Amino acid sequence: MVNALAAEAAVDQGMASISDVLIIAMIVTYAVALFFFAIEAAYGRRQTLRSNRLAPAGVGAAGAGAGDDDITVNVRTEQPETSASRHVLGTVAIGVTVLGFLMNAGQIVTRGLAADRWPWGNMFEFVVAICLCTVAAFLYAAFRYRARFLGTFVLVPVILLLGIAAKWLYTEAGPVIPALHSYWIAIHVSAAIIATGGFLVSGSAAITYLVAKHTEDRRARGETVTGVAAKLPSSELLDRVSHRFIVLSFPLWTFAIIAGAVWADEAWGRFWGWDPKEVWSFITWVVYAAYLHARATAGWRGRKAAWIGIVGFACLMFNFFAVNYLFSGLHSYA
Repeated sequence: MVNALAAEAAVDQGMASISDVLIIAMIVTYAVALFFFAIEAAYGRRQTLRSNRLAPAGVGAAGAGAGDDDITVNVRTEQPETSASRHVLGTVAIGVTVLGFLMNAGQIVTRGLAADRWPWGNMFEFVVAICLCTVAAFLYAAFRYRARFLGTFVLVPVILLLGIAAKWLYTEAGPVIPALHSYWIAIHVSAAIIATGGFLVSGSAAITYLVAKHTEDRRARGETVTGVAAKLPSSELLDRVSHRFIVLSFPLWTFAIIAGAVWADEAWGRFWGWDPKEVWSFITWVVYAAYLHARATAGWRGRKAAWIGIVGFACLMFNFFAVNYLFSGLHSYA
């Protein structure tokens, strides 16, 4: 009883209240952004998107002479033209998403200040942090690759995850269990959160790719396509976005597994013990490694690569939810 009262006294209730208000505010804000993105997808006009990329090493600059064969440079070359639905409300949606992102970050900061610790010590905090990284990855894609068309497909799972967190996973701000009192929580868990956010954007792009590819196949057969499906961006662009986020996230996931093994050795005296969380983290790593290997060596693109990416994303979600609630192990912090 005394310990419980001491723990409650150690929590900054003012910061905790602000954090609780922000969780509701950001759900509403993301929902408004989703509404605007949906309007853009349904009623926008298709416009050509142009983006640049680095050509493979070995492509010489224009005008290079025959004597420059041993010189390799990287030059900017045009990607194949792609198109996507555009509407003024899409720009508004980006602004609203940025506002939601700031609220998301504010919620995490105030939660950490309230409990005086790293704010990802339980499932509720972990979900909120994943959503922050997912939205950050989406905003990066929107500005870097002009891929704001992913807004609808990314914000749907974000809002669902936040709703689940607020309704069923919510835990009041307070101290964490002794096993999590370590600086490794800022290293291992942070890497896993950032990687998960990138994988979520990649999974959303892969699912959208399958829909867009099916639409293109119907057009190729001479069928008339109407509705939102007719305004999806090109499958080639979606495939490229999905691939790039796996390339960015896979090294972080690898680092998270290695850092977790080091932490496990410090905490439990062994690097690997075939705990359910460890096993499924490794399975997820293997699937994404297979995705990258298939693209690099066998040249897999399109549907084959998309399905491998979706299987990897499914493994990631199983590891996140099912392993925490259906299996007992040393990682059962839910």
